[in-house]
Amino acid sequence: MTYALLDSGNQNKLEKFGDYVLVRPCSQAVWKPSLDPKAWKEADAVFTREPSNRWVASPPLPNQWTVQCEDILFKLMPTDFGHIGIFPEHALLWRWMQQKMTRKCSILNLFAYTGGATLAAAKAGAQVCHLDASKTTVAWARENAALNKLDKAPIRWIVDDAVKFLGREVRRGTRYDGIILDPPTFGRGNQGEVFKIEKDLPAILDLCFQLLTPNPLFVILSSHTPGYTPLVLHHLLLQAAPKGMIEMGEMVIPGPLDLTSGTYARWYV
Repeated sequence: MTYALLDSGNQNKLEKFGDYVLVRPCSQAVWKPSLDPKAWKEADAVFTREPSNRWVASPPLPNQWTVQCEDILFKLMPTDFGHIGIFPEHALLWRWMQQKMTRKCSILNLFAYTGGATLAAAKAGAQVCHLDASKTTVAWARENAALNKLDKAPIRWIVDDAVKFLGREVRRGTRYDGIILDPPTFGRGNQGEVFKIEKDLPAILDLCFQLLTPNPLFVILSSHTPGYTPLVLHHLLLQAAPKGMIEMGEMVIPGPLDLTSGTYARWYV
């Protein structure tokens, strides 16, 4: 019932999500696969973008199933984008975040998707505000909370545009000990607001640092946007942050050949 990266290569990745093995595109995996081609041919499903986005599976994948990543359970579903409800590369950030949470704290999770960081923080005893612009995705995250017996945990579930929400929180005087954000390259708010990372991310980071308590723990910024290297994220945090430490790197999934899948920078004091 756990997740594992089995192999990567030829611009694809071979992953085990519980009972199902999937092949999905991975443009950076330009090397040769480590496993025999037979292992790839035995996959339960392949996601392809040619000629259009679709899953190729016989028999079809189930509508949903459950998998464990770290100590968190996730409901998975095949989507038209190739996503299935989890980004395993974020696990290294969850672990780091939990290590920093040495006291009772309040955490804001922006662009929170299906709630991996939300649930990791809640498991560590934090009060969490979970925000995403998609009502469907927030409902999915709440199902994940129930799977982990965290449906009664102190989590605020918010469907809203991130910029508007942050502005209101600043005016209300709300403060958080830690903030996590994984912004998309492009997105739309629940009322049609347009988000573009190159235009909106600097302003969002400025608002995030206004929302920190006088004794904050961290701000974690991650990205899957092409060209947003660790150094780019470092510079964005550096210009938004008060004095503190910034670490940066790639989000890596361990496997026969470790696979980089996005970047991060994290600020702390």
